[in-house]
Amino acid sequence: MSTSRLPAGVWALGIVSLLMDTSSELVHGLLPVFLVTVVGASPLVLGVIEGLAEGTAAMMKLVSGAWSDRLGRRKVLVVAGYGLAAASKPLFPLAGSAATVLLARLIDRVGKGIRGAPRDALIADLTEPRQRGAAYGLRQSLDTVGAVLGPLLAVGLMILLANDVRAVFWVAIIPAVLAVVVLVVFVKEPPAAPRAAHERLRFDRHTLARLPRAYWILIGASVPFTLARFSEAFLLLRAQQQGLADALVPLALVAMNLSYVASAYPAGALSDRVPRARLLGYGCVVLVAANACLGLGDTLAWTFAGVLLWGLHMGLTEGLLAALVADQAPAALRGTAFGVMHFVRGLLLVAASALAGALWTHASASATFIAGAAFALATLPLLKRVR
Repeated sequence: MSTSRLPAGVWALGIVSLLMDTSSELVHGLLPVFLVTVVGASPLVLGVIEGLAEGTAAMMKLVSGAWSDRLGRRKVLVVAGYGLAAASKPLFPLAGSAATVLLARLIDRVGKGIRGAPRDALIADLTEPRQRGAAYGLRQSLDTVGAVLGPLLAVGLMILLANDVRAVFWVAIIPAVLAVVVLVVFVKEPPAAPRAAHERLRFDRHTLARLPRAYWILIGASVPFTLARFSEAFLLLRAQQQGLADALVPLALVAMNLSYVASAYPAGALSDRVPRARLLGYGCVVLVAANACLGLGDTLAWTFAGVLLWGLHMGLTEGLLAALVADQAPAALRGTAFGVMHFVRGLLLVAASALAGALWTHASASATFIAGAAFALATLPLLKRVR
């Protein structure tokens, strides 16, 4: 399926993701160094902040997904979510403590949580089933272009502004505002499907029971997989630990995301023609290899090999998971289905990031990545049950 045949709304949502991720990665690429070296927080505190931030996003995704099903409209929640993320950006350069950084991350993640499930459901609403893998792959690719541009801008601005991290954080406000403008102007929501007069969707056990068994099997398989997917902040710390200069640390994110952007759309388009679960299994194997390089390698070259493999595994998995949810959920419950998936994975990210930080602080960096490899291996048998 050619990307030229995908609806304009999918392209617009991809560009919105590109702009917001450029803004977010401008901050995120420098945030671990800012927290540890400027604010004075420990790697454990970093892990807790990242875990709480992702957990907050997960809670909001659960609520907003079900809410978008109840409203029968999704764009208003997507706009609200991106607007909150843009509003959080000035807090980062103003932060003088880990508490302020946590507040900024929480606001940013609340915004991400509000927009995530409705946006993913909106993409399914805009596309035909035979296009879904390509559509989610395209959005992930454009999102990841922003994830490449953000760290590159961070490196250039750090050099230009004499390592003034706060000044770099101020620049991040610009693409965030542009993302909201593009969303409001160029994304058109399709008409809501008509409902029976008595039908009022509620988020309760009866609604969840309408989601098919295949969907719940997919949720189960995502549990160990997500535990293997702790915050990429630890990849940055590993690169710094192996000798990469502070101003160049964002290059690790650039490398990861170049691998991600190169693989996300091809993997998504391929999944429209072959079983998606098979490609997810390949992604798990790649994640095992990535953690092996990061955990057992003792040079910067091994670290960057692991970073590239980490990006490849994301390209092989993230869009495919979204496409599987869209395939299996009834159209009227897509928001709920995405919300539950994001909620479960978000809670597990809290545990994964906290565990990664604890292992790093109390054992070693290698222990963090070895644990990730073990969880990825545990996912493989479960994927055999996913249709």
